[in-house]
Amino acid sequence: MAQEQLLKYQQEDSKLLELEREAANSEERKNYSQAKAFLTKAPEKLDGLEAKAVELTRLVDQLNKQYAEIAETLKDFESIDELALGGAEISFYKKNVLQIAEQLKNIRAEVNSLTKSIKDADEEYRNLKKKTISMQKQYAEYTEVYKAYKEKKLAEMEAVKTELAKLAKGIDPAVMQKYQSKRSERIFPILCAVKDGRCSKCGTELSLSGKEKINSGDVIECDNCHRFLYKD
Repeated sequence: MAQEQLLKYQQEDSKLLELEREAANSEERKNYSQAKAFLTKAPEKLDGLEAKAVELTRLVDQLNKQYAEIAETLKDFESIDELALGGAEISFYKKNVLQIAEQLKNIRAEVNSLTKSIKDADEEYRNLKKKTISMQKQYAEYTEVYKAYKEKKLAEMEAVKTELAKLAKGIDPAVMQKYQSKRSERIFPILCAVKDGRCSKCGTELSLSGKEKINSGDVIECDNCHRFLYKD
């Protein structure tokens, strides 16, 4: 394995990795991604709030109808005073009136609570709608900024990839295949020096056969982290 050529490749590849990290963590990409995610979810949230308000309104109408029906039954007790003067036992009637009054009180409290929920949902809907309109304008701006940034980064990456392609010609294809496989697994650096008979990255001691190969100038793989190892 061409140790020196592979080290040069890794050094150049580290530039590409850094460019990829910069692009992934850039403010331009962050702003673009956040705006896109917001606008993707906004329609569903708006529909949900609208549906919630409709359902709450239906419940309020239902309760108001129930309130009116129960209140209507109170008319049956309008002659309670006459019944009392006639010597009728009115304790039963009074108990019913109190029960009905309590029902009406509870219904009114529930209506007030639902009315507040409708108001809150409506306010949330209006605020979200306003924010969505504002974000649509920002998204257009973020898209243009990110597009320009991305084109610049891609041009830088292509320059590095061109150099990597040249270096790869001097490396065994089987080795390059292993290298790319390790890189895709986020293993980096891939080629590390051996220090005091151990992998300088994870500290695993080399086997006897591994030490012999290293001493003879070969590049081997760490038994633990599977990086390429060489004798510095």
